[in-house]
Amino acid sequence: MNAFLKSTTLGLALAGLAAVAAGAETRITYKSAKTGSSYYQMGVELAEALKAGTDGEVIMTIEESQGSVQNVMEVRARGADYVFTTPPALATSAAAGTGPFEGKGDPKFSEIRALFPIPSLTMHFVMSAETGASALADMEGHSVLLGKGSFGATEGDKYIEIFGLTGKVEIADAELSNAVAALKNGQIDGFVTAGSWPAPNVIEAAASTPVTVLNMSEEEIAQTGRTAITIPAGTYAGQTEDINTTSLPVVAFTTTAMSDDTAYLLTKTFWESKAEMAGMAPWWDGVSTELLGEVSGTFHPGAARYYEEQGIALPSGDM
Repeated sequence: MNAFLKSTTLGLALAGLAAVAAGAETRITYKSAKTGSSYYQMGVELAEALKAGTDGEVIMTIEESQGSVQNVMEVRARGADYVFTTPPALATSAAAGTGPFEGKGDPKFSEIRALFPIPSLTMHFVMSAETGASALADMEGHSVLLGKGSFGATEGDKYIEIFGLTGKVEIADAELSNAVAALKNGQIDGFVTAGSWPAPNVIEAAASTPVTVLNMSEEEIAQTGRTAITIPAGTYAGQTEDINTTSLPVVAFTTTAMSDDTAYLLTKTFWESKAEMAGMAPWWDGVSTELLGEVSGTFHPGAARYYEEQGIALPSGDM
Protein backbone atom coordinates (compact mmCIF):
# COMPACT_ATOMS: atom_id res chain seq x y z
CA MET A 1 0.00 0.00 0.00
CA ASN A 2 1.49 3.37 -1.02
CA ALA A 3 1.85 6.28 1.34
CA PHE A 4 -1.23 8.06 -0.04
CA LEU A 5 -3.48 5.05 0.50
CA LYS A 6 -2.07 4.47 3.98
CA SER A 7 -2.73 8.09 4.85
CA THR A 8 -6.27 7.97 3.46
CA THR A 9 -7.08 4.72 5.25
CA LEU A 10 -5.77 6.08 8.55
CA GLY A 11 -7.73 9.28 8.08
CA LEU A 12 -10.97 7.41 7.43
CA ALA A 13 -10.39 5.19 10.45
CA LEU A 14 -9.81 8.17 12.74
CA ALA A 15 -12.86 9.94 11.34
CA GLY A 16 -14.95 6.85 12.00
CA LEU A 17 -13.73 6.65 15.57
CA ALA A 18 -14.51 10.31 16.08
CA ALA A 19 -18.01 9.82 14.72
CA VAL A 20 -18.61 6.89 17.08
CA ALA A 21 -17.29 8.91 20.02
CA ALA A 22 -19.45 11.90 19.11
CA GLY A 23 -22.54 9.71 18.99
CA ALA A 24 -21.72 7.73 22.14
CA GLU A 25 -24.46 7.37 24.71
CA THR A 26 -24.10 7.59 28.47
CA ARG A 27 -26.51 5.10 29.98
CA ILE A 28 -27.71 5.61 33.54
CA THR A 29 -29.89 3.46 35.79
CA TYR A 30 -32.11 5.52 38.11
CA LYS A 31 -33.77 3.90 41.13
CA SER A 32 -36.25 5.85 43.19
CA ALA A 33 -39.65 4.47 44.23
CA LYS A 34 -42.62 2.26 43.42
CA THR A 35 -44.29 2.45 40.02
CA GLY A 36 -47.25 4.83 40.19
CA SER A 37 -45.76 6.97 42.96
CA SER A 38 -44.96 10.66 42.54
CA TYR A 39 -41.24 9.90 42.90
CA TYR A 40 -41.36 7.33 40.13
CA GLN A 41 -43.05 9.94 37.92
CA MET A 42 -40.31 12.42 38.81
CA GLY A 43 -37.78 9.88 37.58
CA VAL A 44 -39.61 9.64 34.25
CA GLU A 45 -39.63 13.43 33.94
CA LEU A 46 -35.96 13.63 34.83
CA ALA A 47 -35.07 10.98 32.25
CA GLU A 48 -36.90 12.92 29.55
CA ALA A 49 -35.21 16.17 30.59
CA LEU A 50 -31.72 14.63 30.55
CA LYS A 51 -32.27 13.10 27.13
CA ALA A 52 -33.53 16.39 25.69
CA GLY A 53 -30.94 18.52 27.49
CA THR A 54 -28.02 16.43 26.22
CA ASP A 55 -29.37 15.81 22.70
CA GLY A 56 -29.71 12.13 23.47
CA GLU A 57 -26.26 11.71 24.98
CA VAL A 58 -27.69 10.64 28.33
CA ILE A 59 -30.19 7.78 28.34
CA MET A 60 -31.67 7.09 31.76
CA THR A 61 -33.55 3.88 32.54
CA ILE A 62 -35.99 4.01 35.46
CA GLU A 63 -36.10 1.04 37.83
CA GLU A 64 -38.90 0.42 40.31
CA SER A 65 -37.85 0.40 43.95
CA GLN A 66 -39.39 -0.66 47.24
CA GLY A 67 -37.97 2.39 48.98
CA SER A 68 -34.98 4.45 50.03
CA VAL A 69 -33.30 1.79 52.17
CA GLN A 70 -33.27 -0.66 49.26
CA ASN A 71 -31.83 2.03 47.00
CA VAL A 72 -28.90 2.53 49.35
CA MET A 73 -28.36 -1.20 49.92
CA GLU A 74 -27.98 -1.79 46.19
CA VAL A 75 -24.89 0.41 46.13
CA ARG A 76 -23.00 -2.74 47.17
CA ALA A 77 -23.66 -4.45 43.83
CA ARG A 78 -23.94 -1.52 41.43
CA GLY A 79 -21.42 0.19 39.17
CA ALA A 80 -20.62 3.54 37.65
CA ASP A 81 -24.03 3.95 35.99
CA TYR A 82 -26.08 3.84 39.21
CA VAL A 83 -28.06 6.88 40.40
CA PHE A 84 -30.54 6.58 43.26
CA THR A 85 -32.62 8.77 45.54
CA THR A 86 -32.80 8.74 49.32
CA PRO A 87 -32.94 11.19 52.23
CA PRO A 88 -29.36 12.30 53.06
CA ALA A 89 -29.73 10.96 56.60
CA LEU A 90 -30.01 7.41 55.27
CA ALA A 91 -26.83 7.76 53.24
CA THR A 92 -25.07 8.97 56.38
CA SER A 93 -26.51 6.06 58.40
CA ALA A 94 -25.29 3.57 55.80
CA ALA A 95 -21.73 4.89 55.96
CA ALA A 96 -21.84 4.74 59.77
CA GLY A 97 -23.54 1.31 59.89
CA THR A 98 -26.37 2.61 62.06
CA GLY A 99 -30.18 2.57 61.93
CA PRO A 100 -31.52 0.23 59.23
CA PHE A 101 -27.92 -0.53 58.21
CA GLU A 102 -26.74 -1.78 61.59
CA GLY A 103 -24.88 -5.04 61.06
CA LYS A 104 -25.08 -4.58 57.29
CA GLY A 105 -22.12 -2.29 56.76
CA ASP A 106 -20.12 -2.30 53.55
CA PRO A 107 -17.07 -0.27 52.43
CA LYS A 108 -19.01 0.84 49.34
CA PHE A 109 -21.39 2.85 51.50
CA SER A 110 -18.55 5.27 52.19
CA GLU A 111 -18.28 5.86 48.44
CA ILE A 112 -21.79 7.40 48.16
CA ARG A 113 -21.69 10.93 46.71
CA ALA A 114 -24.42 13.55 46.22
CA LEU A 115 -25.41 15.07 42.88
CA PHE A 116 -28.48 17.32 43.32
CA PRO A 117 -31.68 17.59 45.39
CA ILE A 118 -35.08 16.55 44.11
CA PRO A 119 -38.49 17.58 45.56
CA SER A 120 -38.66 17.02 49.32
CA LEU A 121 -41.06 14.75 51.18
CA THR A 122 -43.54 17.30 52.53
CA MET A 123 -45.91 16.58 55.43
CA HIS A 124 -49.59 17.26 54.74
CA PHE A 125 -52.17 17.11 57.53
CA VAL A 126 -55.43 17.20 55.58
CA MET A 127 -58.71 17.77 57.47
CA SER A 128 -62.29 18.09 56.31
CA ALA A 129 -63.31 21.76 56.38
CA GLU A 130 -66.39 20.72 58.35
CA THR A 131 -64.19 19.99 61.38
CA GLY A 132 -63.08 23.61 61.56
CA ALA A 133 -59.52 22.43 62.19
CA SER A 134 -56.70 24.81 61.28
CA ALA A 135 -53.84 23.65 63.56
CA LEU A 136 -52.45 20.30 64.71
CA ALA A 137 -54.13 20.61 68.11
CA ASP A 138 -57.50 20.75 66.35
CA MET A 139 -57.15 17.09 65.32
CA GLU A 140 -58.19 16.15 68.87
CA GLY A 141 -61.46 14.27 68.93
CA HIS A 142 -61.37 13.45 65.22
CA SER A 143 -60.62 10.31 63.20
CA VAL A 144 -57.46 10.53 61.14
CA LEU A 145 -56.00 8.05 58.65
CA LEU A 146 -52.22 7.67 58.77
CA GLY A 147 -51.80 4.66 56.51
CA LYS A 148 -49.25 1.93 57.16
CA GLY A 149 -45.54 1.47 56.62
CA SER A 150 -44.83 4.73 54.83
CA PHE A 151 -42.67 7.67 55.91
CA GLY A 152 -45.84 9.75 56.23
CA ALA A 153 -47.45 7.19 58.54
CA THR A 154 -44.38 6.94 60.77
CA GLU A 155 -43.91 10.70 60.84
CA GLY A 156 -47.60 11.37 61.48
CA ASP A 157 -47.61 8.98 64.44
CA LYS A 158 -44.48 10.69 65.78
CA TYR A 159 -46.13 14.12 65.60
CA ILE A 160 -49.26 12.89 67.38
CA GLU A 161 -47.01 11.80 70.26
CA ILE A 162 -44.86 14.95 70.24
CA PHE A 163 -47.85 17.25 70.46
CA GLY A 164 -49.68 15.34 73.18
CA LEU A 165 -52.42 13.94 70.97
CA THR A 166 -51.86 10.25 71.74
CA GLY A 167 -55.21 8.74 72.72
CA LYS A 168 -56.98 11.96 71.74
CA VAL A 169 -57.03 11.23 68.00
CA GLU A 170 -58.82 8.19 66.61
CA ILE A 171 -56.44 6.47 64.18
CA ALA A 172 -58.37 4.91 61.28
CA ASP A 173 -57.30 1.38 60.38
CA ALA A 174 -57.05 1.60 56.59
CA GLU A 175 -54.56 2.02 53.79
CA LEU A 176 -53.67 5.53 52.63
CA SER A 177 -54.93 4.67 49.15
CA ASN A 178 -58.45 4.75 50.62
CA ALA A 179 -58.04 8.19 52.21
CA VAL A 180 -59.69 10.42 49.61
CA ALA A 181 -62.80 8.24 49.22
CA ALA A 182 -63.11 7.78 52.99
CA LEU A 183 -62.82 11.53 53.59
CA LYS A 184 -65.37 12.34 50.90
CA ASN A 185 -67.82 9.77 52.32
CA GLY A 186 -67.42 11.04 55.88
CA GLN A 187 -65.81 7.85 57.15
CA ILE A 188 -62.78 9.79 58.41
CA ASP A 189 -62.21 13.44 59.34
CA GLY A 190 -58.74 13.72 57.88
CA PHE A 191 -55.59 12.01 56.72
CA VAL A 192 -51.83 12.46 56.85
CA THR A 193 -49.62 12.05 53.82
CA ALA A 194 -46.01 12.82 52.88
CA GLY A 195 -45.37 13.77 49.28
CA SER A 196 -43.81 16.54 47.29
CA TRP A 197 -46.21 19.41 46.81
CA PRO A 198 -48.50 19.43 45.02
CA ALA A 199 -49.30 15.92 46.32
CA PRO A 200 -51.67 14.06 43.94
CA ASN A 201 -53.89 12.65 46.72
CA VAL A 202 -54.24 16.11 48.32
CA ILE A 203 -55.13 17.62 44.93
CA GLU A 204 -57.81 14.95 44.52
CA ALA A 205 -59.17 15.47 48.03
CA ALA A 206 -59.35 19.26 47.70
CA ALA A 207 -61.05 18.97 44.32
CA SER A 208 -63.76 16.61 45.62
CA THR A 209 -64.61 18.07 49.03
CA PRO A 210 -63.70 21.21 51.05
CA VAL A 211 -60.51 20.54 53.03
CA THR A 212 -57.96 22.42 55.11
CA VAL A 213 -54.27 21.55 55.08
CA LEU A 214 -53.12 22.36 58.61
CA ASN A 215 -50.54 25.05 59.26
CA MET A 216 -47.67 24.52 61.72
CA SER A 217 -46.14 27.23 63.86
CA GLU A 218 -42.39 27.91 63.94
CA GLU A 219 -42.27 26.43 67.43
CA GLU A 220 -44.01 23.24 66.34
CA ILE A 221 -41.71 22.82 63.36
CA ALA A 222 -38.69 23.28 65.64
CA GLN A 223 -40.04 20.59 67.99
CA THR A 224 -40.11 18.02 65.20
CA GLY A 225 -36.46 18.56 64.30
CA ARG A 226 -37.40 18.53 60.61
CA THR A 227 -36.78 21.12 57.89
CA ALA A 228 -39.35 23.89 57.46
CA ILE A 229 -41.06 24.21 54.10
CA THR A 230 -43.80 26.47 52.75
CA ILE A 231 -46.56 25.30 50.43
CA PRO A 232 -47.52 28.43 48.45
CA ALA A 233 -51.06 29.76 48.51
CA GLY A 234 -53.13 28.46 45.61
CA THR A 235 -51.35 25.10 45.46
CA TYR A 236 -54.58 23.32 46.36
CA ALA A 237 -58.22 24.17 45.68
CA GLY A 238 -59.54 26.52 48.35
CA GLN A 239 -56.07 27.29 49.76
CA THR A 240 -55.90 31.06 50.09
CA GLU A 241 -52.80 31.34 52.29
CA ASP A 242 -49.32 29.82 52.49
CA ILE A 243 -49.04 26.65 54.57
CA ASN A 244 -46.02 26.13 56.81
CA THR A 245 -45.14 22.52 57.49
CA THR A 246 -42.15 20.17 57.67
CA SER A 247 -40.19 18.27 55.09
CA LEU A 248 -37.51 15.66 54.64
CA PRO A 249 -34.98 16.50 51.91
CA VAL A 250 -34.43 13.88 49.19
CA VAL A 251 -31.28 13.83 47.06
CA ALA A 252 -30.07 12.08 43.91
CA PHE A 253 -26.87 10.19 44.76
CA THR A 254 -24.31 8.10 42.93
CA THR A 255 -20.91 6.74 43.98
CA THR A 256 -17.26 7.47 43.34
CA ALA A 257 -17.41 4.82 40.59
CA MET A 258 -19.10 7.37 38.34
CA SER A 259 -16.70 9.49 36.28
CA ASP A 260 -16.32 13.17 37.10
CA ASP A 261 -17.42 14.14 33.60
CA THR A 262 -20.63 12.12 33.82
CA ALA A 263 -21.50 13.48 37.26
CA TYR A 264 -20.82 17.01 35.99
CA LEU A 265 -23.04 16.48 32.94
CA LEU A 266 -25.92 15.07 34.99
CA THR A 267 -25.76 17.89 37.52
CA LYS A 268 -25.42 20.65 34.95
CA THR A 269 -28.27 19.33 32.79
CA PHE A 270 -30.53 18.89 35.81
CA TRP A 271 -30.25 22.51 36.90
CA GLU A 272 -30.48 23.85 33.36
CA SER A 273 -33.63 21.78 32.76
CA LYS A 274 -35.36 22.44 36.11
CA ALA A 275 -37.39 25.46 35.00
CA GLU A 276 -38.76 23.58 32.00
CA MET A 277 -39.60 20.56 34.18
CA ALA A 278 -41.42 22.86 36.63
CA GLY A 279 -43.53 24.16 33.75
CA MET A 280 -44.88 20.64 33.27
CA ALA A 281 -44.88 19.42 36.91
CA PRO A 282 -45.09 22.07 39.68
CA TRP A 283 -43.30 19.94 42.30
CA TRP A 284 -39.99 20.90 40.67
CA ASP A 285 -40.69 24.49 41.79
CA GLY A 286 -39.92 23.32 45.31
CA VAL A 287 -36.29 22.58 44.40
CA SER A 288 -33.73 25.32 44.86
CA THR A 289 -30.02 25.56 45.59
CA GLU A 290 -30.98 26.30 49.21
CA LEU A 291 -31.73 22.58 49.59
CA LEU A 292 -28.04 21.84 49.06
CA GLY A 293 -27.56 23.03 52.63
CA GLU A 294 -29.58 20.05 53.86
CA VAL A 295 -27.15 17.51 52.38
CA SER A 296 -25.13 15.80 55.10
CA GLY A 297 -22.39 14.07 53.19
CA THR A 298 -19.97 14.58 50.36
CA PHE A 299 -20.74 15.76 46.85
CA HIS A 300 -19.33 13.98 43.84
CA PRO A 301 -16.28 15.88 42.49
CA GLY A 302 -18.01 16.22 39.12
CA ALA A 303 -21.09 17.79 40.74
CA ALA A 304 -18.89 19.98 42.94
CA ARG A 305 -17.15 21.26 39.80
CA TYR A 306 -20.48 22.49 38.44
CA TYR A 307 -21.43 24.22 41.70
CA GLU A 308 -18.01 25.89 41.84
CA GLU A 309 -18.46 27.20 38.30
CA GLN A 310 -21.81 28.67 39.35
CA GLY A 311 -20.45 30.18 42.55
CA ILE A 312 -22.75 28.02 44.67
CA ALA A 313 -21.36 27.20 48.10
CA LEU A 314 -21.66 23.62 49.31
CA PRO A 315 -22.13 22.71 52.99
CA SER A 316 -19.61 19.90 53.21
CA GLY A 317 -16.48 21.69 52.11
CA ASP A 318 -16.34 20.00 48.71
CA MET A 319 -15.36 23.18 46.90
